[in-house]
Amino acid sequence: MTIRSFEEAYQRWLNDPNIDEATKEELRGLEGQTKEIEDRFYRDLEFGTGGLRGVIGAGTNRMNRYTVAKATQGLAQYVRSVAGDNGSVAIAHDSRFMSPEFALEAALVLAGNGVKAYVFEGLRPTPELSFAVRKLGATAGIVITASHNPPEYNGYKVYGSDGGQLVPETAERVMAEIARVASFDDIARMERGEAEAAGLLAWIGKDIDDAYINAVVGASPNPGLVKEAAAEGVKVSVIYTPLHGAGNVPVRAALAAAGFEDVVVVPEQELPDPRFSTVKSPNPEEREAFALAIAMAEKTGAELLLGTDPDCDRVGAVVKDRSGAYVVLNGNQTGAVLTEYLLSSLTARNAMPPNPVVIKTIVTSELGAVVAQHYGAKVLNTLTGFKYIGEKMTQFERTGEASFVFGYEESYGYLAGNYARDKDAVVASLLVAEAAVYYKRQGLTLYDVLEKLYERHGHYLESLQSRTLKGKDGLEKMRALMDDWRANPPADAAGLAVTQRLDYLEDVHGLPLENVLKYILEDGSWFCLRPSGTEPKIKMYFAVRGESAEDARAKLDAVTGAVMSRVDAAV
Repeated sequence: MTIRSFEEAYQRWLNDPNIDEATKEELRGLEGQTKEIEDRFYRDLEFGTGGLRGVIGAGTNRMNRYTVAKATQGLAQYVRSVAGDNGSVAIAHDSRFMSPEFALEAALVLAGNGVKAYVFEGLRPTPELSFAVRKLGATAGIVITASHNPPEYNGYKVYGSDGGQLVPETAERVMAEIARVASFDDIARMERGEAEAAGLLAWIGKDIDDAYINAVVGASPNPGLVKEAAAEGVKVSVIYTPLHGAGNVPVRAALAAAGFEDVVVVPEQELPDPRFSTVKSPNPEEREAFALAIAMAEKTGAELLLGTDPDCDRVGAVVKDRSGAYVVLNGNQTGAVLTEYLLSSLTARNAMPPNPVVIKTIVTSELGAVVAQHYGAKVLNTLTGFKYIGEKMTQFERTGEASFVFGYEESYGYLAGNYARDKDAVVASLLVAEAAVYYKRQGLTLYDVLEKLYERHGHYLESLQSRTLKGKDGLEKMRALMDDWRANPPADAAGLAVTQRLDYLEDVHGLPLENVLKYILEDGSWFCLRPSGTEPKIKMYFAVRGESAEDARAKLDAVTGAVMSRVDAAV
């Protein structure tokens, strides 16, 4: 939009007969607040490769029923272009403000276009939507969620027929269809009763739930382990928090089905709450999110704490260290431990599939890679985003060239099994808990296992820094920062020479183009700059390998300090 066109867009919404009176009243309350009006209308909320995400409210740059309807109209046009009259879309939502309303709005727009909508009758985890798309043979899927963003956010993620989030080529086709929706007059919509009567709105529940839990439990590398260990008197006590989100029912169901009996849920965080009122952020990457769980554990002595984010696609784990203190494993550590557990178990049972592959992302630690290679598995790297891991899984399923064993991201997303194409905190929760039982039978804790991996492969240490840059000014700062690092690449970081620069806007190993810069240092350490695709943040990833924990920490602090001093000077 031009400099003044945000004001024109604001007036168009005020005068559009398709906009309801409550929304117009919200907009009238902004009169005279030029900066706020500009932020709401200076652009259309961007539909990226993962869909929409933004603050809830009125305006083109906000999440509301109109931006959801416009996106869905474009999706419906795409679905009809590839499936004709036989298209269908599965829809799920989390516990956020307006999630049920946005899910229903999407369904009614699909119905208005003659596309059947299968809608979950209540909140469900994102990975179950991925499973449902595949199980129902749907053309596409939608999840209404903003993951771990603050309470004022919501989002709209789109999935393809394979159950994976849209990869760029398909997303571009959907975006082209959305761009054809010139006004709200172009949106077809059917009322709920009419849609149900016409068979274009179907509600789904227990049958898919049961099939999903069976698939999750079936991904175990050690069927029956937990029950066998319990018969021997080996049990692990678990405290679980869904952080007010969609994980409460499915995580507990999966753990129970596997044989876990001692699972306690943090009561204050058990029920859905769109305010996420007990945490600063419902993000299992942060220790603060586990404060209530750790307080409970310190009283009961629980051996394992698990926490899932609001849409239950990411999980954090807390274990006891050798002093008995509770420590939060980072995503790389959990990924390495799960890689060790899965591959060592399959090897011990002589059940390793042919041509096994572990898939991780370019910003994920190399520890999991060396663990996988230790067991003879091939390791593939993809761009950040589980959709790329899912894309590879579908390729392998189609060609038979490799057997997917495990995929993971440093941002606490993991998947084992072929039933879904997105990260799944339900199966990851089960596998972490199961691993705790497996190693307890050997007299080891999960912390012990991690320490043994360091002893075997070296002390890998990683960190993530981010800077939040909101609004139009923030986008411009991020763009300028990335441009500056491209034009003026560093020769070294903390005295370690940069030996390789990887610019993913250029062709790197045949990967799709993305605005990411990665710098490899002379000792194999690396750092990476990446604007987030889902939050108003720029992220800086750091990874080192040291001869000892102290050596790795010193390297990490030095490299991080050198890079962040330049970043902070720019933002």
